[in-house]
Amino acid sequence: MSNRMVCREASHAGSWYTASGSQLNAQLEGWLSQAQSTAGPARAIIAPHAGYTYCGACAAYAYKQVDPSITRRVFILGPSHHVPLSRCALSPAEVYRTPLYDLRIDQKVYADLWKTGMFERMSLQTDEDEHSIEMHLPYTAKAMESHKDEFSIVPVLVGALSESKEQEYGKLLSKYLADPSNLFIISSDFCHWGLCQRFRYTYYDESQGEIYRSIEHLDKMGMGIIEQLDPISFSNYLKKYHNTICGRHPIGVLLNAVAELKKNGIDMNFSFLNYAQSSQCRNWSDSSVSYAAGALVVH
Repeated sequence: MSNRMVCREASHAGSWYTASGSQLNAQLEGWLSQAQSTAGPARAIIAPHAGYTYCGACAAYAYKQVDPSITRRVFILGPSHHVPLSRCALSPAEVYRTPLYDLRIDQKVYADLWKTGMFERMSLQTDEDEHSIEMHLPYTAKAMESHKDEFSIVPVLVGALSESKEQEYGKLLSKYLADPSNLFIISSDFCHWGLCQRFRYTYYDESQGEIYRSIEHLDKMGMGIIEQLDPISFSNYLKKYHNTICGRHPIGVLLNAVAELKKNGIDMNFSFLNYAQSSQCRNWSDSSVSYAAGALVVH
């Protein structure tokens, strides 16, 4: 590997997950062994991007549905947490490092996407500051390890897109979603609940009982709408409840890509396989983040 190759370091290793390859491998193996493969092979998955101590077990349910023998390209769509972005952005890197092994960016697909004029180029600093894509790299490396020299990745940082932009990107990416050798990873946590500065979201439906039950009810309402694969219903749900689903734009892009393929008579279904919360909120001083893992299967 020449020194000129631009590499994105595993900047959150050692804090959001262990920097030790052997320890990380053992953790991922442990979580994956607890999950069942019930909805595979997945063409797309939705999985969380929090620290692995919080969401590693939940994410395993999505990754368990991945078939490495057919997957040759992994698109990873993650929301932008730190930089204002109204479109989507591509990485300046050629290689993404993980404590397990390095992942190669598909430069041909990147060139095709760049040619559309719909993408910006993020800086390496922005790329390394962001965790929404990185948290999927160790799991991707683990799920694909039996074919580790035979696949590439296509990381896409998704900005705060308008509904019409979600539709445009969905249309553009639908041709890739139609290809069985591609896997889409949609990076999203679900409700961020609490009075704290970071979340400022305290929706509470008392008829559900404790606060954490209300959060679960709200999240599962959204998950049920995602399972219907209808982008308009999902937009309406977000407008009505303002649920703090941080990957709502990547999810919107996926739903629009699916809608595009459905027009061509392709039959698909999405099912959520696991749901978890970082803690159970019972008081107004509490806070929590929810996680969900699910898979899209094309018939």
